[in-house]
Order: sequence, then C-alpha cells, then structure tokens
Amino acid sequence: METVVTPVPPAAAPRGNDKIWTILSHLSWFIGVPFLLPLVVYLAMRGESEYIAANAREALNFHLSLLIYGLCCLPLMAILIGAPLLIALVLFGSVMAIVAAVRSSHGEYYQYPLTLRLVR
Repeated sequence: METVVTPVPPAAAPRGNDKIWTILSHLSWFIGVPFLLPLVVYLAMRGESEYIAANAREALNFHLSLLIYGLCCLPLMAILIGAPLLIALVLFGSVMAIVAAVRSSHGEYYQYPLTLRLVR
C-alpha cells in the first residue's frame, strides 16, 4: 500500500506578525477556541501569507481530527476503554499543539501526526 504525503508549502520567510498568528492558531487548543480561531485566521489571511494559511490550515485539520477521534471514544466508554483513550487524546493534543507552536515560532511549517487532511 502506498503512503500519500501532503506536499509542504515552499519555505517563505515569515514577516511582520506572521509568527504571532501561526502560534495563536496552534495554541487555540489552550485558549478554548480550537476550531474558530484557526478557521478565522485561515479565511482572513490566506490571500496575504501562504505561511499563515498553511499553519492555520494544519491547526484546523488537527483540531477537527481530534474532535472526530474524541467522538469515536464516546461509544467506547461503555467497555471502559474510552476514558483512558480520551485522556491520552487530550494529552496528545496538548503536547502536539505546543510542539507545533514552537516550530512555527522558528519559522517552520509543522505537520501534525495522525491528522486527517479535511481542509485543503
């Protein structure tokens, strides 16, 4: 079976407030608006900066993937495996959001692992 790899956008040097917008998009998990902030940043800035758009799109895809995985854990609560999986999912999401924010603060484009690419 062949693995499909999403192409990484060309490296463009972030300018001005680009890093701030990308860090906020990735850390929206902690702010309490994991879907809304990356979506608004993506829609507002996609014409201005490919760097911001790519990072906001990646953050949005990751948060949507976590939502789907979390919804899959709910029926598993009946057989007592859902709660540990949900806790692991929250820890995984928190760690990956921090890693992505640090990477984007250095001007890199970070691709989250285990992410469904729903928004292109």
